[in-house]
This record gives sequence, C-alpha cells and structure tokens, in this order.
Amino acid sequence: MKQLSFFVKVLAGAAGAVALAFGLAVWHVDSVHGAASAQAPDASGIHKIKHVIIIMQENRSFDHYFGTFPGADGIPMRGGVPTVCVQNPADGTCVKPFHDSNDENIGGPHREADASTDIDGGKMDGFLQRGKRVMVQCHDPDNPACGGGPEVMGYHDDHEIPNYWTYARDFVLQDHLFQPNASWSLPQHLFMVSEWSASCRTTDPMSCTSELDRPTRQVNLALLMRGQDAPPPYQWTDLTYLLHRNHVSWKYYVMGGEEPDCADGIDGCAPKRQSFRTPGIWNVLPSFATVREDNELKNVSDLSNFYKAAKNGTLPSVSWICPANKYSEHPRALVSAGQAYVTGLINAISQGPDWNSTAIFLSWDDWGGFYDHVAPPRVDAMGFGLRVPGIVISPYAKKGYIDHSTLSQDAYVRFIEDDFLGGARLDPKSDGRPDSRPSVRENAPQVGTVLGAFDFNQQPRPPVVLPNGIVWTGT
Repeated sequence: MKQLSFFVKVLAGAAGAVALAFGLAVWHVDSVHGAASAQAPDASGIHKIKHVIIIMQENRSFDHYFGTFPGADGIPMRGGVPTVCVQNPADGTCVKPFHDSNDENIGGPHREADASTDIDGGKMDGFLQRGKRVMVQCHDPDNPACGGGPEVMGYHDDHEIPNYWTYARDFVLQDHLFQPNASWSLPQHLFMVSEWSASCRTTDPMSCTSELDRPTRQVNLALLMRGQDAPPPYQWTDLTYLLHRNHVSWKYYVMGGEEPDCADGIDGCAPKRQSFRTPGIWNVLPSFATVREDNELKNVSDLSNFYKAAKNGTLPSVSWICPANKYSEHPRALVSAGQAYVTGLINAISQGPDWNSTAIFLSWDDWGGFYDHVAPPRVDAMGFGLRVPGIVISPYAKKGYIDHSTLSQDAYVRFIEDDFLGGARLDPKSDGRPDSRPSVRENAPQVGTVLGAFDFNQQPRPPVVLPNGIVWTGT
C-alpha cells in the first residue's frame, strides 16, 4: 500500500518586480520608473547549477491555472469579466471562461486532431467543438480521446492552487511556454527526453519517422511492459546517450501506482499499473535502445529514492520526476493531491544540502483540452502545441518575475546541454549516433532559452518551504 507522511513548515512568499522576456533577449522592466533595457541573458554563471530537476505534471493549460495571475498574459478581461468566449455547439451559446472551484475536473480531448481543432488556425475557439464530437463515442474521461464540455472553459486561481501561485510570485512564472508537441502525453514525454516523437520500422535509427499520435510499435511496448524480450520501440537518440558518454549522472524517478491512459490512447482500456520497472506512457526511457545499450536501466528508479538523495545531498546532475495517476493532476485526479505531492518534492529539495546548486523546472505535459487564448507559434510539423504553465524555482531564479520569452519544454534540454555538455546538441550530424530526425529542435529560432529566468550574480536565495507536502515513501 502507498504510505504518505505529511509535514508542515512556515509559509513564505513574496512579490517583486516583473521582467518581460522575448525570444533570446530579456527586457528588464523597472516597476517604479517604467524604464526598460534589452540585454542578452547572462550564461556566465550557469555552472553554479549542479542539479537540474524536471518535475512534469499532467494536462493543464496556462489559462486554466494562471489565467488570472497578475501581470501574466492571461485571459482577456475588462473589469474582471472575460471578454472572450467559445461557441458551444450543443446549445449555440458562447461560453466565457469562468472560475471553477472544483477539485476534480474532467478536461477535454487532447490528441493531435483535438489540438488542431482547438487552435483553429490561431482563433483558439475549437475547445467545445471537439468535445461535442467525442463525447458521443467515448466512455472513459481519462482517455486522451475523450472528455469535453463547458467545464474546459473553467480556470483555477490561488484559492485552489495557493502553493503554485506562491512559487510563481516568489520565483519565475513562464507565461509563453508551449508544449513541444501538438498532441497528448506519450509524445510529450518522448520529447522531454529526446526532443522527438517517432515510430521506427526496424531497429535501425534511420528507419524512424515523425509520429505525433501513436509514436511506437505497440507490440514491442506491450511485450516490454509484460517483461518479455523485444527490441526497444524507441530507436532514435535520447539525451541520456550524451549524458552517459560524458559521464554526467542522471535518474528518471517514477512513482508507483496507476497510469491513466492506454499506451495507444484507445478508448476503453483498463488502467495499467506503473512502476520504475514497467515501461509506459510516462516511463519512456526503459523503451529507448540507448538506455539498454548503455546498461543504464538502473538509473530508472522508484520515486522514494529521490527523497533519500535530496536529504543526503546525493542528487544526480539531471533528474526527471514522473507521478502516478492519483498525484498527476491528470483529470480526474484531484488538483489538491497533485499540488501537495509537488510541494513535497520541492520541500525535499529545499530542505536538503543541494538546494544552493539546483534548478527546478516545474511544468505540465500538455493542455489536457482546457481553454487557452494564446495561439502557439508553428515551429515544424510536430508543434508547438498549446501553452502550458511553467515555473522556475532556484536560489538563482529571479524573484517575482514573469518571463514572457517564447519557449517550449525543449529549452530544458538545451539548458542541460549548455550546463553539463558544453553546448553539445542532440544532433545526428555531431552526436555520434545518427538518426533520421528532420530537425534539431532546440536550435529552432522559436525555442528560446530559460536563462532569462536566472540571475547568477545574485546571492543564492533561501528556499520557500510550504505546507501540505506529501512525501512518497514507496509501494
């Protein structure tokens, strides 16, 4: 059974000046005098960061969580009343965004076709259109092809997610961070570690072709999940290949429990058990050929080991952390449970000896069908997808800043490469392992840098320890 322990500390938070960043340049705005000056982000202190931790939650759009956050590019309003609405094909009404105080949300469909419908060529008005179509044929709201209805227009604020808003107030909120892929969780988790989502015809990395919706040979993944021998379905190069070659430590921490979706997104499948031993939609690294060839399956670990490493000061250079369904915020998982779990992760880091050399990137993997009013830029055939929340937490993060840089979660990989790999890229022309990816995503001009969130010249800031942190102690 799952065991949870709770601890409460003093609530801390602060608001500060707002920084606006665009692309690769950061505009520093003096909140009193209104003076602005442009300068390139300072990367000279990046190596003060010895530990990068990516906490990836599930299925929330930026407007859904931070659409009313002061100073952010949130829901268009006048006098506190939204000035935008989305046509509801069910009754012909135009539904405005509304405050939703419910802890449990359903969300909407969020596959490749749903992203295209929601975006509607930049009009951002298809969120209810797609929901009407799929609700007729779907019975599983946890499935990425299902859900919908007026609830997707709801948003939360600091009444429901006070800890997230405190992190945003005290550190850096990214309000133009887009998911790298215009589709659902599995492709995004592949992007998170490799900057590509593909299907491979053979074990030759050159046989792989871009795939946004069903990025795997399902028979291989199914065999691996049953513990049977099969060629790994993901034959292209992932970031751990470069980390291993350069002797950079990494861990992929997985929480035991259930995963919500079918591996292929087919409606009606039963929930599957998830652990660090079971490849799945959120535990993708065991299915990469490079991880197996480098004998690094041992680096995929139970989440309980993360708390031990944080306490002992033995965190690896790079950590990814993936939840189980109950604490993922994936509808219908409770928002409060996910926030408490994330708070526990951040508290563990904050109270450990590695705090002063750590950067935490907290984000959500896709929009989950929830409304967002900002049209994503078109980078390539894979994305960007819709806008998702992003928070940077670090002793070197600027205080109370909103970063308006156009970013995707590909920028996390770029930061890791710049910090630990001397700027080497996941580039088949130079990384020593050719694959057939059509582009080197982090080199795309639309992929900005997260460096604008940091001030490496400031004294390391003290941590913020918040209440209701859940510490996972294993299954």
